[in-house]
Amino acid sequence: MPTPQRRRLLTLLGGAVLWPVHLAAQPSAPPWREALGAVQPLGEGVFRWFGLSVYTARLWSGQRPFNPDAPFALELTYHLGIRRAQFINTSADEMQRLGTLAPDAPQLLRWRTLMAEAFTDVEAGDQLVGVYLPGQGARFYNRSRRLATLDDPAFAQAFFAIWLDPRTRDAALRRQLMGAAP
Repeated sequence: MPTPQRRRLLTLLGGAVLWPVHLAAQPSAPPWREALGAVQPLGEGVFRWFGLSVYTARLWSGQRPFNPDAPFALELTYHLGIRRAQFINTSADEMQRLGTLAPDAPQLLRWRTLMAEAFTDVEAGDQLVGVYLPGQGARFYNRSRRLATLDDPAFAQAFFAIWLDPRTRDAALRRQLMGAAP
């Protein structure tokens, strides 16, 4: 039977031996953080459609107040399932509404193809993150990996405008994303 002094020493040594193992077990940063460096959540809110919670949105930025011309990430955590086709159609409709593109404009048709390559069906609990890279385009991620890189700055601006343009359909969510109180 160890003495109290030996038990303390063993406890200290055990902690010293386990400490590096404990650090190794810590979760790593999400893959989308590599593109942004030091960012923090700026704001978040829930998007609702006819009373249903569709997703929780969180805006990540390295700048406060928000600068739409600097890199940022928009994280969406879904509360219900959405088919990829619906995601694409809704996004294209909103991009068209906020811009000057006709429904059959070649640019919008090309953007639909890009979104079809980048987006997936989502289920409740799934997370998608879009990273805006000024002058380059956008990257899209799920919780574990990069889904797509879209090297089209005009697409990236039009896509993120769905949430961040002053003319967005959900002005309250926009204010919350920018850090205003709900």
